[in-house]
Amino acid sequence: MSSPESVISSISVLAENIGGIDRTEVTLEPGVNVLTGRNATNRTSFLQSIMAALGSRHSSLKGDADAGRAELEFDGNQYDRYLERRNGEVVFDGDPYLDDPELADLFAFLLESNEARQAVRRGDDLRELIMRPIDTDEIEAEISTLEAEKRDLDDRLERLSQLDSELPGLEAKKRELEAEIESMTEQIADLEANLEAFDLDVEASRDRKEEIESAFADLQAARTELESIEYDLETERESYAELERERDELVAELEAFDDDHESPDRLEGRIQELRARKRSLDSTVSELQSVIRFNEERLDGDGFELDLEDPVESADDGDGDITEQLLADDDVVCWTCGSQVGRDRIESTLERLRSLRQDQLDERSELQAQIDDLSSRRKELRERTQRRGEIETRLSAIDDQLERREERIEELEAELADQQDRIDDLESEAETFENAEYGEVIETHRELNRLELERENLEDERDDVQARIEEIEGTIEERSELEERRERVEDELTDLRTRVDRIEENAVDAFNEHMQSILSLLEYRNIDRIWIDRREKTVREGRRKVTRTAFDLHIVRSTADGTTYEDTIDHLSESEREVTGLVFALAGYLVHDVYEIVPFMLLDSLEAIDSNRIADLVEYFEDHVDCLVVALLREDAEALSDEYAYVQEI
Repeated sequence: MSSPESVISSISVLAENIGGIDRTEVTLEPGVNVLTGRNATNRTSFLQSIMAALGSRHSSLKGDADAGRAELEFDGNQYDRYLERRNGEVVFDGDPYLDDPELADLFAFLLESNEARQAVRRGDDLRELIMRPIDTDEIEAEISTLEAEKRDLDDRLERLSQLDSELPGLEAKKRELEAEIESMTEQIADLEANLEAFDLDVEASRDRKEEIESAFADLQAARTELESIEYDLETERESYAELERERDELVAELEAFDDDHESPDRLEGRIQELRARKRSLDSTVSELQSVIRFNEERLDGDGFELDLEDPVESADDGDGDITEQLLADDDVVCWTCGSQVGRDRIESTLERLRSLRQDQLDERSELQAQIDDLSSRRKELRERTQRRGEIETRLSAIDDQLERREERIEELEAELADQQDRIDDLESEAETFENAEYGEVIETHRELNRLELERENLEDERDDVQARIEEIEGTIEERSELEERRERVEDELTDLRTRVDRIEENAVDAFNEHMQSILSLLEYRNIDRIWIDRREKTVREGRRKVTRTAFDLHIVRSTADGTTYEDTIDHLSESEREVTGLVFALAGYLVHDVYEIVPFMLLDSLEAIDSNRIADLVEYFEDHVDCLVVALLREDAEALSDEYAYVQEI
């Protein structure tokens, strides 16, 4: 399971003033590298140097140095990190392997302080840790964007369905118009034939006939022009009315916005303050939990065994106050000051610490609820501001269009009045030809004029219907493309909506699978199974109750007589607990594809596990990592394969 940038060459590591290291250069190899030696031989400091060059900030500068560096070179590339002490703080600089080391810090750099291992040791919320690298806000933003696109696609497809149902009526209308045009064309042909049949033999009569025909031709052209002006005027008026309706709607929408002058940037600042406070509470809760667990363990063991009494007993010691002897059974040696302290006082202090931790947890939940509310408000304000700007821009454009259309309407109304006067004059002129001699010719011309005008209108209407048919047919061709896009959007939405669930399920499955394999491999006695169960629970966040997923760690043991029972993480041995933490980190490493971003895994502080089991564990981890670097004591490294690369001096 190698990364796209698998390690195929030797790895050169240079470290100066990191941890306890003055200066060292070490060459590692692809595969397993074992750092061996006694305690306090800078093995952990060397691992921190590798982490620093890879991008982690969980590295320390040597106490007597003001600057340090770590360099990593492999496969022809070099990565470096510089540490400098400024104003009492260590500042990191350089060009490390990773820009964002979060995943590697959680699931690849498995030193004793690693959060995944610590979470298992303390019994913390495993689900929160495995899901921490997932940006749920970004997922929700992507979902909102895709939902808006899906609604748009649905609307367009719905319009296409309506257009599709409109086609049969348009086709029928077109056929009906063509039949009317054909019938009217036949009538016009008959009238034209009648006019040709009139016999006007005298030359003057011919001239008179031409005069009549010219007059009626002018009248027909004027009426056609009048209809064109009326159509343009009606179109402009409809457009003007539509723009007024749109303007009224936008003005009403704009007035509906409240006068809330709250700034999204100010909310952002408040959100950052709350998040900083929540991070501080997280740290405090973690520290409190460590203090509580440490004291509980010491209390269970009755403190440290310190010989604080004089070894020479007086003669009266054996016959002392029986009450004092009984009370002494309830005293323990304080592990902080070494004095005898009543158990009830320590338990009372522990109870106050537990209460304080619960108060901190409640405050953290309240802070998260406030963050959620403020984030929703900030998003709403940003959308409102954007919409207000869009409305104001559109209103300005509408005002410009209304002004232009109003001017155009006035122009058309003047043209219409002038054209109507011209038609009145032409009709008056045509009436002068109405007499007994030319009455029939004039009537025929009038009828022919009327029919030709009606045919022209029908042809225009038919052309409009044909254009509409072609428009619909062209638009409907987009349906298959829109349906394919909608299907892709639906798949993307499904993927986003189930991504968190899938990651949780994969993490649980990976842990359970590897835990079962490793338990079989390491052969821990009386542990039948360790697994995580994923369940839904209702929790209170501020004033709201929300559903959250929880990871419950289950441990089943068996006694010598075959009886099985469920145990807790607190009762696991240190070795068993360490192995469980490492397997949980491996599950996160695989679920989040950490091997694709960093080809290294570092292991340290395995002393609680016996050497044979360490050997089996290293061999198991080797299958999933390009370069595994393990820090071990010499005696713990003896059981490992001779084929590994060994580093004995740092």
